[in-house]
Parts: sequence; structure tokens; C-alpha cells
Amino acid sequence: MTTVPLPYGVAAVSAETADCVSLEMAPVGRALPEFSPGRFAMVYAFGAGEVPISVSAIGDGHRLTHTVRAVGAVTGALCRLRAGDAVGLRGPYGVGWDLGAAAGSDVLVVAGGIGLAPLRPVVRHVLDHPGHYGRLNVLIGARTPQDLLYGEELERWRRASARVEVTVDRPGPGRRGSVGVVTTLLDRVDWRPDRTEALLCGPEVMIRHTAGALLDRGLPAQRVQVSLERNMRCGTGHCGHCQLGPLLLCRDGPVVGYDRTRPLLAMREL
Repeated sequence: MTTVPLPYGVAAVSAETADCVSLEMAPVGRALPEFSPGRFAMVYAFGAGEVPISVSAIGDGHRLTHTVRAVGAVTGALCRLRAGDAVGLRGPYGVGWDLGAAAGSDVLVVAGGIGLAPLRPVVRHVLDHPGHYGRLNVLIGARTPQDLLYGEELERWRRASARVEVTVDRPGPGRRGSVGVVTTLLDRVDWRPDRTEALLCGPEVMIRHTAGALLDRGLPAQRVQVSLERNMRCGTGHCGHCQLGPLLLCRDGPVVGYDRTRPLLAMREL
């Protein structure tokens, strides 16, 4: 881990939705230490500031991809970058997905909105190691069909044996398929609570309701992993902005077992 930003160049930019882009970045000189799925970097846009963003792909040659949604000054500046532009990265920070806990089990991935981005490396990892895991179910919720990330890649996941189900809040004209919250998809896939590891990322309200629905169906809280972000600022656990009860999410998360976070998520975020 490094606390000083290292220079990276934007190697490629992919428009995902009207307000989301994926930035593939390559080191200029020294590279950051190796990332694992679920961990994040502090991404610095020169002249605007920095924000924490989980990796959405880990490539060869120390290349990293971050999927960014324009929601403020810094993320807006990042979304305006073009190939050849420069950024600063520091990290890796935080705790990633515990893929070892899922070994030998079916894997249930549940994502809401841009929460699919930190789970994308998990899906790729499971598909790349078919002998290590059982059935892979991927459930995705989006606001509209136009807000769905990685559309072409979802088809590749299906062809590679993953069961992928999608639902949207607002379907739009001519939309066929599921409409409603992502928990409505739980009964559309074949999963057993005695042999499943669930990984959740998305808006906090979605995480609470989905985790509750999983527990109601018999999945132990110890087998539910959630990725949380609350006002991360420094990435090193010093500023205290991301505190959730006894946890500092940039240090103790963003991925935490639901058995630890279940009582803490009842606290209203200020």
C-alpha cells in the first residue's frame, strides 16, 4: 500500500451509461501493489481532488479499471478524462471479498446500480475457476434499462454458465422482463441456504432489504458479505468520516460480514 499517489495514464475509456464510464489505467513508472476484488484505490483527478473507488477489473501489467459515475466535482472530472490523460492513484486500501470463504460453495452475487462494479471481478474470478466453486447466480437491479452496466459482458457471463437475472425500477416503452426491486429475483434462481455464499453491493437500503430476505430464507448472516461506503475521505482510517459504530470502513471494510454489520446498519447515517 502507498499513501502517496502514483502517476497512472488513462489507457482506455468505455462509456457504460449516460453518466458512468470505465477508466482503464496503466502505471507510468512504478505500479501500486497488487489489488484483489473488493479493495479500492483513492483516485486523484488533478485540479479537482480525490475519491475512493473500488476496482472493477484487474488486468495484466498492473492495469486497473475503475467504473465511475458522475455525481460530484471529482467524479465529474474523472468522467471527462480521455485516453492519454493522467491521474494519481494510491492504495490498495480496505478489505476485499473473502473468496476463500466461498470455495466449494455456490456463489450468489446481488448488485444494485453501480454496485455491480466492485462485484465484476468476483464474477470473473469465479468463472475463471470453475472447479473451485459451485453454481454462480448473479442478480442485478437497475433504475432503468439504460442504467444497466456491462450489457455485453452480462451475455458473456450467461454463455460461460452463470445464471444472470436483471430487474429494473422503471422499464420504459417496450421493455420485457422483470420490473421491481432486486429481492424479487431471489425466487427466480436455484440456490440453497445450506451451500451458498452471498456477496452484496449497492445502495445501503438495498443491502439491508436483500440481506434480510436472505436471512428469512435460511441463509446464515455469517455467509453474507456486504460492501459498504460511508463518506470515505482519507482511505487510511485517520479522519473518521467513514465510521460505522466500531468500524472504520476504509480500514475494516468496505467488505464486512453481515453478522457484524447487521446491528450497525440500523443506525441512521448523518
